[in-house]
Amino acid sequence: MSADAEIVTLLTRLADAWNAGDATAYAAVFTEDADYVTFNGAHLRGREAVESSHRWLFEGPLKGSTMAAPGGDVRVRPLADGAALVVFRGGTAVDGRQRDSIVSFTAVRTPEGWRFASFQNTRVTA
Repeated sequence: MSADAEIVTLLTRLADAWNAGDATAYAAVFTEDADYVTFNGAHLRGREAVESSHRWLFEGPLKGSTMAAPGGDVRVRPLADGAALVVFRGGTAVDGRQRDSIVSFTAVRTPEGWRFASFQNTRVTA
């Protein structure tokens, strides 16, 4: 499987974990020391912080929300051997309201396979 395909598979795992409300599986696609910047500028540091914040979200304000798996417009741009920039338009639906974002990730190849070392979510506005 190509690096691009492996990274898209990782994005699909991310969406599947979100849709299952599984904070542990969601955080597992990130490196232990990941940087995660939310749409409102909160900066989470590390997989543990990603997991605990998403557990709270999935049990509270985002309970039952959904995230679409990545479509065909995922840009994977190699940066170096074992590192890539990933950018695409995605989003979540909460209580029937779609919230679109442009998201970017830094994907890195680890002994466990590709993982995300960074994430940035920018909400799309009219």
